[in-house]
Formats: sequence, C-alpha cells, structure tokens
Amino acid sequence: MNKIKTISSLIIFSLVLLACNKTTTKDNKVSTINSENVSVVEKTVENTPEQIMAKPQVPVLCYHRIEDGKKGDYTVSSSTFAAHIKILADSGYHSILPAQLYDYLLYNKTLPENPFMITFDDSRVEHSTIAAPILEKYGFRGAFFIMTITYNKKNYMTTEQIAALAKAGHVVGLHSWDHTMVTKYKDSIDWQKQVILPKEKLAKITGQPVEYWAYPNGVYNHTSATEMSKYMKLSFSLATKRDSLLPLQCVRRIIVPECSGERLLKSIRNSFKKK
Repeated sequence: MNKIKTISSLIIFSLVLLACNKTTTKDNKVSTINSENVSVVEKTVENTPEQIMAKPQVPVLCYHRIEDGKKGDYTVSSSTFAAHIKILADSGYHSILPAQLYDYLLYNKTLPENPFMITFDDSRVEHSTIAAPILEKYGFRGAFFIMTITYNKKNYMTTEQIAALAKAGHVVGLHSWDHTMVTKYKDSIDWQKQVILPKEKLAKITGQPVEYWAYPNGVYNHTSATEMSKYMKLSFSLATKRDSLLPLQCVRRIIVPECSGERLLKSIRNSFKKK
C-alpha cells in the first residue's frame, strides 16, 4: 500500500514539475518558466525572409520636389500635395513610421487600419516648410531621408529644420552623403564616406539614432543590400523587384507624380495589391 502511495506521489510530482517548466509561444514570443527560480524569460521570434516576403506590402509613397510652376516626374505643386494628403485622410488611411513597419514585418506587430508610409528624398527645404505642416494638420508623420552634403545650402533644409522634424515626431533617415548609388561603392572608404560618417553626424543633429536608409535613385543589388544591413534596420528602394533573401533592405516605394488624388489612390491599390 505504501509502495502504491509512493509511486502515485512521484507521478504527481513529475506532472507538476513538467507543467512548471513548460514553454509557450504567442505573438512571436517564446516564454520559458523555470521552476527553480520562478523567473520568466521571453525571447522574440523573428520572421524568416520567406515569411516577410509573404506579408501584404504596406503602401510607401515617395516625394521629392514640392514646388509651384515647375514640371517634372519628381515634382508636384503645393496644392497637389495638399490634395493628396487630404484624400488619404478622408479615405481612412493612417500614416505609420519605419519602426512600425519594421515591427510588422519582423514580429507581426499590428498596424492601424489602411496603413501607409509617406517619405521624402533629397532634403528639400519645402519638406520642412510645406510638407511637414500639412502632414501634421491631419495627424500624419513622415520619414525624411537626408542627403547630408546639402546641409544649410540654398533650397535645402538647414540643420535646425532637420532637428525640428525629429522633434515634431517625424523620422529622419539617411539618403547618402552626395547621392552616389550604392552599387558604385568600391571599398570601405566609400561606405565610410557615404554611410557611416553621415549616419553619425545626422544622429548628432537629431539626437536620435539613424536606422533607416533610402537608396539614391532607388538602386541597389544583393551585395550592397547585404552590406547595408550592417548599418540600417530598413532600407527603401523604388518600384523594383525585391531581394527575397534580404526583404528588410529593399522595401518598395512608388514615386508620386503630379496627379489627382483619385489617381493617387488608384496607384496605391494597383502597386500594393493585397494578397
């Protein structure tokens, strides 16, 4: 009889011990409970490149010049820009920032309904004087990619304006030192000149880490994307084929031309179709 009780006690103890050392997985987090010290250790599980590629793409818009009386594929008028932002707001779109996109792609974090990202290349002064105030009027925030050779030059943002964007809740990213394409970087000297030093200087201006990059001309290849992953969480290309092995380093954007708000919405739907 005592032998039976002993065996039963051992079985119960084993079951309790097993329950106390179980591992559970939820929302890309693995929680391990240790019965010896009653501590909880959480390890975040990252999506694989294949899983990231399979996720619906978030629309990412790219603007360059916002100027009246000028024409070109990279220019929109101030009234057109204002109309674009208004129709996005009226249509129920919600702006997100690169950190949110990163968490969505890598960790399956939830995004707001109808998310989109708005980005600006080349450090133009109107990004500060025209674009940012219009965005803020609708509660939107954007990502501004700075070509650092332009600091304090005519028609380009001052360092004070760049810092003000970051303070207002926008994200300041890097667009190289002088717009040389990454596929032309030959050695570590080029990477130092175009990425590492500008990244450090820009961080000092904004008081925030610089973790996001926009490729000059939207051009990249696998070799440059691999190297860029050492310095940036996300890198943004243009409407080109993505690298399936490095999807975080080739997030697609579309250049927004002079067009109606209705055409913009159509372009978003066509360029970033949901699966």
